[in-house]
Amino acid sequence: MSGAAQVVAGSADPSTVPATPHNVPHRGGAMNPSAERIRAKFAAAFVRAEVVWGETTVYVRPETVLDIVRYLHDDAAERYDYLSDVTAVEYRDLELPMQVVWHLRSIPFRRFLRLKAELPKGAPMQVPSVYPVYKGADWLERECFDMFGIRFIGHPDLRRILMWEQYQEGFPLRKDFPLRGRFSRSEQLRQALAAQPESRYSMTELTIADAFEDLPLDMRQRLAGGEKTGE
Repeated sequence: MSGAAQVVAGSADPSTVPATPHNVPHRGGAMNPSAERIRAKFAAAFVRAEVVWGETTVYVRPETVLDIVRYLHDDAAERYDYLSDVTAVEYRDLELPMQVVWHLRSIPFRRFLRLKAELPKGAPMQVPSVYPVYKGADWLERECFDMFGIRFIGHPDLRRILMWEQYQEGFPLRKDFPLRGRFSRSEQLRQALAAQPESRYSMTELTIADAFEDLPLDMRQRLAGGEKTGE
């Protein structure tokens, strides 16, 4: 492709030879050198760093995430050019803070780094969007917003991506969410149909109305009447 430069994994550090790790300790292994550079450059933002099963995690203050990610992406000594995931963690211990997680990979240096920002209970459930650095964060952040309720400030189009926009049951991956949902499956489908998604999407993109018509007649009658299924 014209204008595209091929990036060879590990090419920025020829001394790094790909090898399968063996006898990796649970804790206390070699730390990714990027962690110490983040500590030095962003002293006020750095919270702590740890190595678990050979993977380095750096905890930073939530409001500083975009600045740190931009540094990791742009700096010639870092070159984290691939954002592989954005997600969140909520523990069953409700006193523990919610964690927002970013998985970054530096292909040129063959490094993996996990960033985490903790959101204490009662604090705003929001962090800066990293979309200005990684356009691939678009749908990743929308999914995290949809499932956990984390708001990504600066995202250009932050709305649900898995559940429909009028969904009223909360956030399905939060620990307070019932395993079967708060409504029966028939009620969920009834709400989805009542939302008239074709008013926003073309029928080529979303054919939920056709799917309803394909259901057996007795099932359509039960769903139209809002019959509970016991779920």
